[in-house]
Parts: sequence; C-alpha cells; structure tokens
Amino acid sequence: MNKPDISQARNPDLRASLIALQRAAEMARQTAIQTNTAIVLIQDGKLVKITAQQLREMACMDNA
Repeated sequence: MNKPDISQARNPDLRASLIALQRAAEMARQTAIQTNTAIVLIQDGKLVKITAQQLREMACMDNA
C-alpha cells in the first residue's frame, strides 16, 4: 500500500508539518552537539543512539 504524499494534503497545516518536523530535528541535532549529548531515535524499528561526535561528523559530511 502506498502512503499518500503529505505535500499533497488539502490541509495547509498538514502540508507545513513536514517542514516543521525537519526544522525541529535540525535544532535537536544542533542542541545535542552544543551540549555534547547523544540523541536517541528509532530506525527500522530499533532504538539507535547517535553521539554528539557522530553528529558533528555527519554535519561535516553534509557541508562538504
């Protein structure tokens, strides 16, 4: 079953929610880097811990 594309939603708040979530995730990554703490998220149904150092390395790769 294909999931509908959220950018095609009729509700403008719903369309904007994806951008807001992406912005919040970036702010969480920046806060984790600044405070030298890890973030925990779920990938493929498993808890994954990403350290501040890993986030720094990922940010460097994205900026390259």
